[in-house]
Amino acid sequence: MKLTNQTALVTGASRGIGKAIAIALAREGANLAISGRDQAELQATAAEITALGRQCLTAAFDITDYDKADAFYDQAEAALGPIQILVNNAGIGSSARPMPFADFADDFFDLTLRTNLVAPFRLCKHAVKKMQPRGYGRIINIASISGKTGTVHGAAYAASKHGLIGLTRSIAVEFTKSGITCNAVCPGVTKSLMNDKRLSYDAQRLGREFSEVEANATPLGRRLMPEEVAHFVVALAVPDASGVTGQMFVVDGGATNL
Repeated sequence: MKLTNQTALVTGASRGIGKAIAIALAREGANLAISGRDQAELQATAAEITALGRQCLTAAFDITDYDKADAFYDQAEAALGPIQILVNNAGIGSSARPMPFADFADDFFDLTLRTNLVAPFRLCKHAVKKMQPRGYGRIINIASISGKTGTVHGAAYAASKHGLIGLTRSIAVEFTKSGITCNAVCPGVTKSLMNDKRLSYDAQRLGREFSEVEANATPLGRRLMPEEVAHFVVALAVPDASGVTGQMFVVDGGATNL
């Protein structure tokens, strides 16, 4: 229970990796402020958090509404106390609109960067102004192995996640002596509704069965589970992780290393 009496804000927590992260932080003792676009799904996540005896505040909005994101941060602090942990998880994947680079839609490229890179930039900027005077903070940005490699028919996603890693490292460099750490977690192929769509697209593109594509997603012979990513996020969020900052941690079942 290393996060007792701490407050964490997690974006994109209505399902998938974000939901798993929020619940894992609650299990470690943290109270939660969670956001997403679907209020009903957020309430379901909140119910699991409160069942653990934690407080939970929810707000449904699009993360590209930057002013609403800042306002929710302030609302969460007013309701739950200072936020020690910020997890930027909300994002849009290549599955939303995969397409070859030569035909890539300009508007979708712009939307992806605004969601996956500009939104975390804005919320991190808001957070450090609160964390720095207190001399403590944990910022964890959920990037992707696509932040290390290119992505077929997903140029915008790869570009946004490469950018998020650069943002993470830059924040870490500037705030090393402020008690604020900033790290990125880079999940590999993880089971989620969004990833279901991407694997279905790849199966059709390659002329293979979904089960075959899924089995070959990682050397483990399966996709990762959201809880496997969440476990690592918790490790970076605890006070004991004070010596870890500016790092990019890959959780992908060995896909980029074997």
